Parts: sequence; C-alpha cells; structure tokens
Amino acid sequence: MKKILTLVLVSVLGGVITLSAYKIFIENNQTVQTSQTDGLPFAIPVSNTTNTSYIPENSISFAKAAEKTVHTVVHVKNTTLGNSRQMTFEDLFYGRSPQRYQVGTGSGVIISPDGYIITNNHVIDGSRELSVTLNDNRTYNAEIIGTDDKTDIALLKIEADEDLPFTTFGDSDQAKIGEWVLAVGNPFNLTSTVTAGIISAKSRDLSGRNTQSFIQTDAAVNPGNSGGALVNSNGDLIGINTAISSQTGSYIGYSFAVPSNIARKVVQDIIEYGNVQNGILGVTGGALNSGSAEKLSLNETEGFYIDSVEENSGAEIAGLESGDIIKKIDHVKISKFSDLSGYLSTKRPDDVVNVSILRDGSVKEIPVTLTRNQTFTIPQFGMVKNASKEDLKKYKVSNGVKISRLGENYSKYLRANGVDEGNIVTAINNIKVNNIEDVQEIIKNKSPYEPMRIELINSNGEVERYNFK
Repeated sequence: MKKILTLVLVSVLGGVITLSAYKIFIENNQTVQTSQTDGLPFAIPVSNTTNTSYIPENSISFAKAAEKTVHTVVHVKNTTLGNSRQMTFEDLFYGRSPQRYQVGTGSGVIISPDGYIITNNHVIDGSRELSVTLNDNRTYNAEIIGTDDKTDIALLKIEADEDLPFTTFGDSDQAKIGEWVLAVGNPFNLTSTVTAGIISAKSRDLSGRNTQSFIQTDAAVNPGNSGGALVNSNGDLIGINTAISSQTGSYIGYSFAVPSNIARKVVQDIIEYGNVQNGILGVTGGALNSGSAEKLSLNETEGFYIDSVEENSGAEIAGLESGDIIKKIDHVKISKFSDLSGYLSTKRPDDVVNVSILRDGSVKEIPVTLTRNQTFTIPQFGMVKNASKEDLKKYKVSNGVKISRLGENYSKYLRANGVDEGNIVTAINNIKVNNIEDVQEIIKNKSPYEPMRIELINSNGEVERYNFK
C-alpha cells in the first residue's frame, strides 16, 4: 500500500513539473513567434475587400483616355438611294428598277473645334443626305469636304454654335506592337462605346494588292464602329477604325485601322489642295522572303528588292538601281511592301526621304526627292504614263499619254493591229487626255456599265479606236 501511494505521489509531482515547464517555456515562446509573424511586411490579407495599396503605381488606366475621346466620337447617318427588292407588276411590265431610300450608319471623329470630322469613305459613299449626332444627342447636317477611295478616308464638316471637343492626332509611326489601345465608336447604333485591346501588328495589307497598310488590333470592333477612333492610353488618335476580319460580319478577334499619319496627311491634302497629293519613289519590285531570296541568289530575306527603276522618277535621278534592296526609309524599317507603301502614303511630291539600300554587300543612304505619280493602269487595256514633248512630237499630236505596258488579255490582239508600247492614247470616251490625272478622272466618273472607248495613234501613225467592256 505504501508503494502505491508513493507511485501516485511521484506521478502527480511529475505532472505538476511538466505543466509548469510548458507554461514557462513553450507558451511564452509561441507568443513571441506570433507577435513576429503579425509584423511581417508580406502578410497576405484574407479579406475580400480590395487593398489598393498593393496596386502597382504604373498600372494602366483607360479612364482619362476614354474621357478625352468619347465626346469627340460621333454617330454618322447616311441616307442613300438604292434599288428595291420589292417590285410591282407595273415595274416588271415596264422594265423599271424601283428605288427606295436606305439608311447606313457609322462613326466619325471630331478633329477640330470648328467641326471638321474624319470618317471612312465607305461610311458616307453614295449619300443623298448626311447627318451627324454628337454624344450629347445634338444632331447636325454634315457636308462632305472631300474623300479618298484609296485610303478609305473622308472629311466632313458641321456648323455648330460653339466650339466642339476634339481629338488630337498622335504619331502612328511611334505606336508599338503590344501597346494598349482603345477603340471608340458607335457599334449597333449605340452611343459612343469604348473597347480595349493591344496593337497586334502593323503594316497589314488585306487586299493582297500592296495598297494598304493597316494597324491590326484585338480591340473589339463591330458594324457601326467604322470611322471611329483608335487611341493610345494618352487619348491620342493613332488610327481610324476601318475593317474587321470576320466570316460572320461581326467581331471575332481582329480589327484594322488606317494609321493616323496617313489619315492626317489625307485630311491636310483635301483642305489645302482639294485632293490627295501622292508622292512616289519610282521603283517596282517586291518584298523579300526565303523563297524570293533563293530565286535571286540572295542571302537577305527582309527588305524591298528593286526590280526596275522608273524613267525620270526621283529614284532614277537619285541613282537607285535594279538589284538594290531597300532596308529603311528615314526611321522606318522596311520588311515588306506595305511598310514601304504605308510610309510613302504620308508623303507628298517634292518631299525628300532618306533611303537606306543594300548594294554589293554594303549599306548606303541616298536622299530621294519624291515625284508625282507618272503612271496609271487602265482596266483591261494596260498602263499609261505622262508623255514628254518628244513623245508627242514623234506622233505629231498635241495631247495624249504614252502606253508603257499593254494588258495581258488584249496584248496579242492589239499588237497584231499595230498597237505597241510607246504609242499615244489621245482620248478616252471621246474626252481628250493630257496627263494621267485626266485619265484617272474619266475612269472614276465612268458608269460601271458604260463601255470604255480608247482613241490612240498606233506605231504606223494611224488613228485607232477600241471599245472595252
């Protein structure tokens, strides 16, 4: 019995000692550790409340850019007269094609306080009546100041009682791939709507004819956005939204905008000259890639390869040669033809550009003065160019343009009748032509169903007339 009591006493005493040691050493140490943890700078809050102190200082906000832009983007309503699909018995009996008014809509951007508005040419094409609605719902009649089919840019003007908010042009050449942008427009007849994305690519050509140089973005653009603004995070206008790549007619991933440097130049030309002044380099050729480089026995796969230099052009006068490879113009790297055509679209005749070429393994920089376009392609017939006094004197005529290349479809037939390169075209559709500007104007104003009548002097000095449908 004494042994059992002794064992119980020892057990109790051991428990007391163990508990005391736990209180003194273990709990006190844990309290100190907890205090240190609460003071760590990287402690993670478990609350769902947003902690703004952790937002980086350089994070991008589009609020200011959107605020600057939404009130400068307008809704454009275009009323046209088109053919109606509904025909009466009388229409069928008399062979009439009934017409009815059709309404199309798009967007535009105010670019000056006195009411100049830039939009797409296809937005206002064929208009009988044109109106513009501001973001505050005021509506004005609009006047077309000028258009350019090539770049799909048009300039409108409204008369307001007060200065209007406007967007300033940015430098689209400085826009970078991966840069954040906003697209502002009126999709689906809504008021100004803002979407965001990045620049996916530059110098895109959708036509395959090397005539375009779009900024590609993944900002959502839908029907009605055409003519709206593409702005950077500062709210500067760097493009005019123009097209989408879609099989459904609605946005599925990519949209395209005319670069602001091209749009600004078109607008300035329309205001100053009444039409667009195009400066040309005067070279023909193509963009290099691995396939073309192999055919030409070249090691270069980037740049524009000069195949030929146009007679009396700025390129010929400056000394550019066949076989040269254009690597850069001014500060713009040339990797494909749309890089070249896009940059030249911002220039006028008599502007000087510094062309960096690769020749015989070394790079040379040559200043070239751009000239006016000297050639124009007449559909089906071929290419013509301005004729010199010597050319006209040779064929004993006082006016005309020179044939520089015959079209493939009719070249054999024309040559069999004595028509060849170097002959002179004196009239088109019974209108005398003196230069390619005259030719362009006649072709532009010709009805799509009207045959084209060409009068020319052949190699034998004889007057020939040909009709082309």
